[in-house]
Amino acid sequence: MLKYTNEYVSDLKRIKKAVPNIEKIENKKILVTGANGLICSAVVDFLLELNVHVYAASRNEEKIIARFQNRTTYPNFHFIQYNVLEFLETDEKFDYIIHGASNADPKSIINQPVETMLTNMIGTKNLLEYCKEHFSRLLYISSSEIYGKKENIEQYNENDFGFIDILNPRACYPSSKRAAETLCISYGKEYSVDTVIVRPGHVYGPTCTEKDSRASSQFPRDVKAGKDIIMKSTGSQMRSYCYVLDCVSAIIAVLLNGKSGEAYNISNQNSIVQIYEMAQCFAQVSGQKIVFDVATVSEKLGYNLMENSSLDGKKLEALGWFGLFNMEEGARKTLEALQ
Repeated sequence: MLKYTNEYVSDLKRIKKAVPNIEKIENKKILVTGANGLICSAVVDFLLELNVHVYAASRNEEKIIARFQNRTTYPNFHFIQYNVLEFLETDEKFDYIIHGASNADPKSIINQPVETMLTNMIGTKNLLEYCKEHFSRLLYISSSEIYGKKENIEQYNENDFGFIDILNPRACYPSSKRAAETLCISYGKEYSVDTVIVRPGHVYGPTCTEKDSRASSQFPRDVKAGKDIIMKSTGSQMRSYCYVLDCVSAIIAVLLNGKSGEAYNISNQNSIVQIYEMAQCFAQVSGQKIVFDVATVSEKLGYNLMENSSLDGKKLEALGWFGLFNMEEGARKTLEALQ
């Protein structure tokens, strides 16, 4: 669990400079779904540093209190008990909605493919219906997995699309993310709903949850506990890694400056490395070793099948955004702020 170190709080202030036109967000009301998650809990942390009212949506208030600690007493913090599979019924009028509620844990995706798809599609539809009635702007947090597999090693730009095996249950995640993106665009075309989409790569940081089985969350948890990093593959797959606070500043940059109906990759060009290189970075920072093991059949079922998921971030950078944390600095900050 995250520890609010002086450095983490300082970095929340530091990333303001990476968000163009940040003054546009002042005095706004912002709903954040998935507020307990790796990305959106950090989004809430950042927004609480600004002159805005933050509405953290979750099904479980106890988890919200445990995650945000004394910050739940801040005058600009508000809790909303909400299940995205239901229509959003509230008297509040939100200026912006940041929709990050999604099942992203590989083990949960494999065990609950139906719930994964319904959350992504129906949950997005319910929030779009709210925006249709209240004229809010919705930012949808999608995924680099929507791109599917391609043969070359070039970075994906926002107009690239590869192959996804739709008869593989693991496709429940990228397929429903794709469908949710199209739903956003369709609501824009038919009902003039204002939406923007971000596609993060592989986000890591001290806001990772205990149940998150992604390698980028397992590595820091293991070394923080004094354990060696266990690799279940050669780790040759290329990934766009992004420290969570860089991801947060990118999300707010697109929220405030992105063109309606368009998608933006979130990619720090200084952190595009192989999985093994990321493991090396955490091992070096912590002093632990890397150990190789054989993955079980059930573990392999949850793997992201993309050999290359590196993202081209030029479109995002054209908005005026820039990343602040390279891989080594992000690894160090993750371990320092991770309890």
